[in-house]
Amino acid sequence: MRVLVTGWPSFLHGEATAGDVLAMEAVRHGLAEAGVGCDLAWSPVFRPGGLDLGRADPGRYTHLVFACGPLHGRQIEDLHRRYARCTRVAVGVSVIDPDDPAVTGFDAVLARDAPAEAPRHDLAALPATPSVPVAGVVLAPGQAEYGARRDGRAEEELTDWLGARECARVPLDTRLDPRDWRLCTTAAELESALRRLDLVVTTRLHGLVLALKNGVPALAVDPVGGGAKVAAQARAWSWPAVVTVPERAPGRDGPLLDERELDRWWEWCLSPEGAGRAPALPADGAMIGELMDVLGAR
Repeated sequence: MRVLVTGWPSFLHGEATAGDVLAMEAVRHGLAEAGVGCDLAWSPVFRPGGLDLGRADPGRYTHLVFACGPLHGRQIEDLHRRYARCTRVAVGVSVIDPDDPAVTGFDAVLARDAPAEAPRHDLAALPATPSVPVAGVVLAPGQAEYGARRDGRAEEELTDWLGARECARVPLDTRLDPRDWRLCTTAAELESALRRLDLVVTTRLHGLVLALKNGVPALAVDPVGGGAKVAAQARAWSWPAVVTVPERAPGRDGPLLDERELDRWWEWCLSPEGAGRAPALPADGAMIGELMDVLGAR
């Protein structure tokens, strides 16, 4: 007996959601506990290099399990045809039309919801997952006043590096706009989100400042050649975790950012030393006092 575990993340033109993937993992775990060998099939877009349906030979499997999602559509019908010799079972799925060929093609259907049946718990609730760092990402737009700024290239390198980290990335924007639900309306809303993070990765001055103000370590990248206001603000806070784009570009093909330096500061920000040092110094309000003096208000 050998089982091929499939789901919507198996299809080239399907969709991989966290719930779908967890449901497939729940099936894998159950089979492993029962001592049954299995393979999981993934879309080559979602898991390049993994086993995909095109390489999962039907002759290798006695059973096919389809986990999670709605039973509907041509892709599931194609699955029935390709694996016609296998015993096919759907589990943790939604049945919309019991007479749909996508449904009737299965030898057994264990639904999470179906007409005239009591709903059952979704399989995604079963697997335990480890905690990973939660990183807020606050990126600055291009600013023409800095002629040596290389924001596009530096941002691409930074986000490529960040995309390879095992972390939960939370895009945040310091812009406030009551017309856009994706943006905060008040500074308090943004700071409340920042306080819940493990660290902030930012190319924006206020990404650095508001993270440190709220006791959250920040990995700051100054995208201006040689450093400008982001690096200067890091010095004002005596904050060491800042990476600066070199003043002289290393050429069209050379990297602007040193990934080893990014790795080092990432690990430092997540260490007790980094977390305990934010903020390195309390904010200095002397500038407001100087303003009052200039205005003759004291």
